[in-house]
Amino acid sequence: MLLKKNPSQLEFITLMASLMSIVALAIDALLPALDMIGKDIGVTDTADNQLFITMIFLGLGLGPMVFGPLSDSLGRKPVVFMGFALFFVASLICVFAHNLEVMIVGRILQGIALSAPRTISIAMVRDSYSGDFMARIMSFITVVFLLVPIVAPAFGKLVLDHSNWKFIFYIQLFFSALVCWWFWKRQPETLHAKDKKRLTYRIFIDGTREVLSHRRTMVFTLISGFITGSFMVYLSSSQYVFQVQYGLKEEFPFIFAGLAISIGLATLLNGNLVIRFGMQNLVRVALKLYFLVSCLYIIMFHDAANPPVYILLAFFAIQFFAVGFLFGNLRALAMEPIGHIAGIGAAITGLISTLMAVPISTYIGKFVTHDTVLPLFIGFSVCSFLSILLFWYVKLYRKG
Repeated sequence: MLLKKNPSQLEFITLMASLMSIVALAIDALLPALDMIGKDIGVTDTADNQLFITMIFLGLGLGPMVFGPLSDSLGRKPVVFMGFALFFVASLICVFAHNLEVMIVGRILQGIALSAPRTISIAMVRDSYSGDFMARIMSFITVVFLLVPIVAPAFGKLVLDHSNWKFIFYIQLFFSALVCWWFWKRQPETLHAKDKKRLTYRIFIDGTREVLSHRRTMVFTLISGFITGSFMVYLSSSQYVFQVQYGLKEEFPFIFAGLAISIGLATLLNGNLVIRFGMQNLVRVALKLYFLVSCLYIIMFHDAANPPVYILLAFFAIQFFAVGFLFGNLRALAMEPIGHIAGIGAAITGLISTLMAVPISTYIGKFVTHDTVLPLFIGFSVCSFLSILLFWYVKLYRKG
């Protein structure tokens, strides 16, 4: 029988990444099946298929507002188990959905449920590490986590080749059960009894007030919202771009995997560079790269049709290489001043960035349903430009 002792750092990183990976599996494995699901449940406008992706992000933003305070009061582990239980129910709703409205409810509930392991894993990392070392651990966690987006679309297509889209949800449940068992057996509680807070409405009110009072936390949360929103447009529209605009239905899973590798390489490199150069310097360079590459695409193709796919992939690869330096560092920078309230802090920052990201991605995504990917890069450029302004604001404020 396995003992509940402190796991090694490698096992801790792998386990935290596995908790997050169920989110990626619930999103990316479904990408090849969006059109099929839409037809089966009677969706008439293909643009509505993007809601199967964006609505789970809405749940991911709302859920932490419940699970964050609960984790600061009850502990981290019980909340993770609550999330997995709700995920089971939500997945069955999706399986038996007969129209768009029921499917959206199921996807939102899936997002709320998965926000528990996703948010609590970040809180557990913050319980155990801080500063640039936290960013380093988050980078390595993200590298392991990105193995799922690399293989998930190919996995989803493999399931569709031998069964129907409902079986994707059943396999998600199987993997979540395995991760839940591993977490129960091997991961000890990271929130010490002396740090637990009594569960009252004051936890939320006081925690929210304190998070909002930290200027750096709010600025990096807003930047995270802009970057996440622009990246979500790619996630929700990639299936349409490559399968419909470029006619690469069979190649799509491999294209998606290759671009995910670009993010993974940057994140792995970030884990090695962050101690040397610091989170803030890496974020500054990555934001500039993200902005300049998107502007270059707009200048080159603003009045032209889609470029050859290899040119588009080159631009995407560079864009996502920059993203690999942003996600983990931005979250760590936002969490750094609020480590003593990591649960509610992760919840509020996650909610704010998601409430920004969902409408941003939904709005831009409506334009991608035409025969051009130009709206994607316009979204990249606008969101990164606003992020750069926010970054310089907090830098000038500290100097002042």
